[in-house]
Amino acid sequence: MRVTKGAKIIASTALLALGLAACGSATSTDEASAAGAVRMRIGEPQKLFYPGDTVESEGAEVLAAIFAPLVKYDENKELVEHVADSVKTSDNRVWTIKLKSGFTWHNGDPLTAQNYVDAWNYTANQENAQSANYFFARVQGYDALNPGEGKTPSAEGMSGLKVVDDTTFQVTLTRPFSQFGTMLGYTAFYPLPEVAFGDDGKVTEEYAKKPIGQGLFKIDNPYNKGSDQAITLTRYDAFPGDKPKFDKLQFKIYNSAETAWNDLQAGEIDVQEQLPPSAISTAKAELGDRYIDQEDAGIGYIGFPLVAGDQYDDVQVRRAVSMAIDRKTISEAVFSGTRAPADDFINPLLDGYRAGACTACVYDPAAARKLYTEANGPKQLEIGSNMDNGHKEWIEAVANNLRSNLGVEVKVSPYEKFGQLLDELDAKKYTGMFRSGWIIDYPSPENYLTPIFSTGAIKNGSNYAGYSNPEFDELVTKGDSATTPEQSLKFYQKADDILLRDLPMIPIFYYRMNAAFSEHVKGVKINLLNQVEWVSVEKVV
Repeated sequence: MRVTKGAKIIASTALLALGLAACGSATSTDEASAAGAVRMRIGEPQKLFYPGDTVESEGAEVLAAIFAPLVKYDENKELVEHVADSVKTSDNRVWTIKLKSGFTWHNGDPLTAQNYVDAWNYTANQENAQSANYFFARVQGYDALNPGEGKTPSAEGMSGLKVVDDTTFQVTLTRPFSQFGTMLGYTAFYPLPEVAFGDDGKVTEEYAKKPIGQGLFKIDNPYNKGSDQAITLTRYDAFPGDKPKFDKLQFKIYNSAETAWNDLQAGEIDVQEQLPPSAISTAKAELGDRYIDQEDAGIGYIGFPLVAGDQYDDVQVRRAVSMAIDRKTISEAVFSGTRAPADDFINPLLDGYRAGACTACVYDPAAARKLYTEANGPKQLEIGSNMDNGHKEWIEAVANNLRSNLGVEVKVSPYEKFGQLLDELDAKKYTGMFRSGWIIDYPSPENYLTPIFSTGAIKNGSNYAGYSNPEFDELVTKGDSATTPEQSLKFYQKADDILLRDLPMIPIFYYRMNAAFSEHVKGVKINLLNQVEWVSVEKVV
């Protein structure tokens, strides 16, 4: 999942924004409706709340409070059924999913298997232009809904989706995929209620502003994007599982992590998931047990626009840029040692990581300049990034490395909001290098590969570089189809080797979760997907 929080495409780590307005000030109506609420800082969601079109962390945080996933993950990254009573397969190709009883939509309607089939078919249909479309590419019949630009889908739904009864549906994939069950905790696999759809079969904007979910909280008022309006939710007492111990939850939108940090210290917000680098060195001393420091499965990148321009086409140029970046100093100086220099495209928290796999990630200024000169690299480089959420410092540090070590001019192009850069990347309009990042959608090494670097993810995924390599695609497919996790891992690592050779993006650091909470709450826990576990949170009276 591409990130926008704290420093993560993640959008990322929070630092100070260059003169940006602090937080969207909540109106008096907002404050009145959220009296006594637990308040969390987020950045502005990139889009309205269409589950199939939400592939960044801010919107996903809100949706995770409104919807309940089919599966979750325990502390060992193992799958645990949640809304699903069971997820079964005998061949990794045909999967049967049965729902638990008792789940209802926030309008009182029962949750049914048809709600999942309708939602998945909607997201998978190219006519609906949903950003999570590619997550359904393995389902039989996906091609009929995605014939390509200028062509019309030849079916209304995927032939691989079948409702068995009110609480059971079957998914048939085009080929075996051992990780399919693990994927089901991701936002793209949320269901949609019947009332989400208009007469034309489209999910309405009215619904996307005020989505009806089947999770812990229901949204109080329509959200108007661009208004910096706080998003207020009320506990859904008919939820059949464990429920939060407080009534109201409010997401407050900030453009500046520094401002949010000041407000947290003043008790104006209760949870900040990623602190600005400037706060990290003193947070433990100031907050004690209210400071959270834990491992994170995210990766921060610098990407190359291979599909939008040609100045980075030579892999030797990309390799030289990578070797010119002093990851260790950036991790220690900018982030007070709370980041680790990246040396693989797979994060150390997951199986498949290999220490030192990225030889081009080794800092070697002399070799970098020699290689860059021999490759006749561009005389001027550009790096685009949002400057909120802690990105300003490390992006400028990278720019200074490149100026000094390659002897070139480097322009840093600031974006007020990460969504603006994402929109330009989506449209293939931006031609400079760009800050990017990734937090996992589900705990599998495959998730660091397919959504970011596969050919199919150029149009319907997060492949902003526009990287396409049939050898890479084939190795990932072989990993998908392998019969055991061990066999899958071997192919995924071979695909990782292709990335390490081609460097469509360069890994810079591995994230670490540096969060904090106020004196008004306790029991704050953040899960593997970087989302707060609201059931564990309590208000302190």
